[in-house]
Amino acid sequence: MHAEAMTTSPLTGLLSLDRAELLQATGLRWAPTSGDRFAIRQPALAGEVFTISEMTIEAHDYPTGTVLGFNGTTEWALDSVTQDDAVWLPREDQLRELLGGTFRSLARSLDGRYLVVVELPGQPERAFAADQAADAYADAVLALVSAARV
Repeated sequence: MHAEAMTTSPLTGLLSLDRAELLQATGLRWAPTSGDRFAIRQPALAGEVFTISEMTIEAHDYPTGTVLGFNGTTEWALDSVTQDDAVWLPREDQLRELLGGTFRSLARSLDGRYLVVVELPGQPERAFAADQAADAYADAVLALVSAARV
């Protein structure tokens, strides 16, 4: 697998880096696969989003950890980065899968924000609102993780 930079801006529907870092801080594990998006924690690459692809960025598993190799890319002076230096930006479908049976619905509110409704174990339904659906899903996943720790 390979990764390529996304050049479209703004990236509508993309999970915000702040929420992705919060998810990572909760211990959310990432097994890189084709189609996954990520950012790299380097000031020179701030704002760049990469996508794992069979053509340009490949995940290499080693006993010491996963390395994301940049094959055939000349626009960045990168050969590879460790997975620890990358921040996974899960897609909506991946976040919805993490919610599992707690997910109830996704809707658009009258003000244009997205609402994700979940039913966390032992709690009434809760709605999470955000400008991007992926951010609303991420907030619900964060609440699920928090509820599981109690």
